[in-house]
Amino acid sequence: MSKSKPFTMRLIQQTDAWVEQEARPTHRSKGAIVETLAEEAARMRRFPGIAFRGAEHDRRARLLGTALDVWEVIEARKGVSTLEELLEKADIPERQVRLALAYYQEYPKEIEQAIAANQASEQQLHVLYPTLVTNG
Repeated sequence: MSKSKPFTMRLIQQTDAWVEQEARPTHRSKGAIVETLAEEAARMRRFPGIAFRGAEHDRRARLLGTALDVWEVIEARKGVSTLEELLEKADIPERQVRLALAYYQEYPKEIEQAIAANQASEQQLHVLYPTLVTNG
């Protein structure tokens, strides 16, 4: 993703203090924090019904009013042959399924990475986390 030209902005004191506090533990600049916030806000305005959750290093788009991340809906969609089949199985309204599909169309790389991370094998997980205990 290419970046635009830099610009200067001023935050009210309270917001500036909050951004500074957020930047500290992540070792990111205040500008990087504000950039992330602006990007998420823009996406939420473009896709009403989408919000974000997760730690700073693992922010995920989710569907408001459900417990589902967008990648979960897309993964389920790939597991059925038709949208109608998904709607029969899904416990969410068609509007939200279509919202997830629209978001995926705009940000496929982000969603594909989340799906791939979810499909890591038990062996791959043990390489990454040697002390992980699984039920397998």
